[in-house]
Amino acid sequence: QVVFALNQTLLQQESLRAGSFQIPYTTEDLIKHYSCGNLSSIIFKYDTSQVPNFINATLPAHERITAQEIDSYFRQELIYKRNERIGRRVKNLLDEYPDKSFFFAFGAGHFMGNNTVIDVLRREGYEVEHTPAGQDI
Repeated sequence: QVVFALNQTLLQQESLRAGSFQIPYTTEDLIKHYSCGNLSSIIFKYDTSQVPNFINATLPAHERITAQEIDSYFRQELIYKRNERIGRRVKNLLDEYPDKSFFFAFGAGHFMGNNTVIDVLRREGYEVEHTPAGQDI
């Protein structure tokens, strides 16, 4: 699986360099939508942008199954479990110091897709709301 993932990543990078593959959004698009709190836009419909997408229709059936297994593993281990850990740490700090104010900053990947840090905190009973850029807290 590691060799498969490495080969697919290299093929994807070669396609990007050759111009035959393009990412559907730019870094500027990500920043704009993130700053506006528009996390449900088309850019963020994917569970993550941090994990390479190995699944494509050109793969033979057995390789497509391998790609799906790797994607599922990455999503679970690198995204969902990490967001759960971060959410629990935030919750523990808030519970331990209820009279203190906190400021938490996370990368955009922790707010995209399903099982985000926000989802974890809401499940724990916290109300989480977006503060747009330029708005006083």
